[in-house]
Amino acid sequence: MAHALNTAMIFAAGRGERMRPLTDTCPKPLLAAGGKPLIVWQIERLAAAGIGRIVINHAWLGEQIEAALGDSARWGVELRYSAERDALETAGGIAQARYLYLIGDGVFVAVSGDVFCEFDYARLRDRASALAASSDAGMHLAMVPNPPFHPKGDFALSADGLLSLDGEPRHTFGNIGLYDTRMFRDLAPGTRRALTPYYRETIAAGHASGKLYEGRWENVGAPAQFQALDTELRAALTLRCGTIWDASDGKMRSSSIFSGPRPQSCPTLAPIPFSRSPRSRRSTAATLPRPKCCVTGSPKPR
Repeated sequence: MAHALNTAMIFAAGRGERMRPLTDTCPKPLLAAGGKPLIVWQIERLAAAGIGRIVINHAWLGEQIEAALGDSARWGVELRYSAERDALETAGGIAQARYLYLIGDGVFVAVSGDVFCEFDYARLRDRASALAASSDAGMHLAMVPNPPFHPKGDFALSADGLLSLDGEPRHTFGNIGLYDTRMFRDLAPGTRRALTPYYRETIAAGHASGKLYEGRWENVGAPAQFQALDTELRAALTLRCGTIWDASDGKMRSSSIFSGPRPQSCPTLAPIPFSRSPRSRRSTAATLPRPKCCVTGSPKPR
């Protein structure tokens, strides 16, 4: 049966300032954790939830994103790209994508391209249907427990699922949300604007709901955090599949840890990740290997 949630947007236009120097030659969503670009983890989960169309906006090194992902035939979804000469931020990116007819009218889900999580997007279907049937334009946000870097959270979440600007308990917005395109019909294309004022206005009007997600979620914001995630995922993949991407020479290696038959669902790792060698831990531009984030996997010049 058809459902209201068929379109997603992945925000991938940011410069990734906090991740420099890694992002000087590679867009942040293409940095690979566990042998797979951050944005691909999201595409796979969206596709698994039955999302048929995924719009990706980009600005910084955006041509690399299009070259690496292509038309997404491998995931069974339709990929559309919204190229921005200068990053228009989140709300501006949505308005631009609507102007280009990449996002139709109705409710869609949006997520940041640099978030790693195990969120099941299929759980948003009922909420998307409710938003689509409402006479008022609204939103629904996935909230997460407050991380150490944001202990005071963003919004309060009541027991009945309504968000408010004040009150307790407070949680952090997990960069996953459902939005009604009616919210952006008066925003001119090419306007640079964040979603923050839309959150505050919609919540104040009582048209925003939320739900606490307590599963795996990481907002990858610093090189050390990215390295830790990459190491963890590669170790897990080694145990599961018996092979692992070796960043020191770019080859697949067998693992003596693995025992038993190789799972049929074991993913094939494409040679497009950036990952630091275990022999080089210092976070300086001089010691970081050059990112390999394009289709060919060849190192980019510094």
